Amino acid sequence: MTEHLAVDGGTIAYEVTGSGPLIVLAHGMGDSRAAYRAVVPHLVAAGYRVASVDLRGCGESGVDWPAWSRTDIAGDLLAVIRHLGGPAVLVGHSVSGGAATIAAALDPSLVTSVVELAPFTRKQSVRLGDLRVRRFRQGMLRLLGAGLFGSRRLWLSYLDVANPGVRPADFGERTRRIESLLREPGRMKAMQAMGRSAPTDAGAHLGGVRCPVLVVMGTLDPDWADPHAEGSAVVDALPSGLGRLEMIDGAGHYPHDQFPDRVASLVLAFLRPDAARA
Repeated sequence: MTEHLAVDGGTIAYEVTGSGPLIVLAHGMGDSRAAYRAVVPHLVAAGYRVASVDLRGCGESGVDWPAWSRTDIAGDLLAVIRHLGGPAVLVGHSVSGGAATIAAALDPSLVTSVVELAPFTRKQSVRLGDLRVRRFRQGMLRLLGAGLFGSRRLWLSYLDVANPGVRPADFGERTRRIESLLREPGRMKAMQAMGRSAPTDAGAHLGGVRCPVLVVMGTLDPDWADPHAEGSAVVDALPSGLGRLEMIDGAGHYPHDQFPDRVASLVLAFLRPDAARA
């Protein structure tokens, strides 16, 4: 059941399932909380209370917001955790990976652990050699085109590249739902604005994180020419000993959609010491 939380500037939609220690799931841009539909049952079965959140401008959340940075998203996520009586484990995908980093650094009392799925958490740069990697070149052109022109067609084309090989049985239905949401007034503009926000604010907070962090990357993620190098760089920027990188072979930019069982297993293994203490 969808619930709404009024936050300065708008409303955030979310739904809660299960009981136990709190996990908050945040999706990437141009998506909705449905991205975690196959992960949630695993976490609930393991004894967690799971809150799936629609980011500002996405899903069923409001579209009229003054800003779209990772810092702004982090504030929304902290508001949800506070409202639900945190602390919480915070899981963020892509843009929300950076937001989760910021949230953990800003309020360590509310965030006990962070999981970053294919996160944009550092300043990005493209080297000439990167363009020789075909999947990176294809993904970047479609991603940039979708953001520049506000094109749903190019965004769906990007999703094809970003979900290589293994796909969920309902992939067609899911992409049609994404396109339908982006047709709603204000939602494509929200995605464009979010895409224009640089991850430098998240990168500036990496050194201030005080909780354990799991970074999960797909080996075929088209958003980076070398996903392993990007994940390693995020871990290296964290305080020593806090970060851990896991790679999922064959996954693109949506490992939680392509391999939900594997992602859930990694998350639960990562949280097992905390679960024992709870």
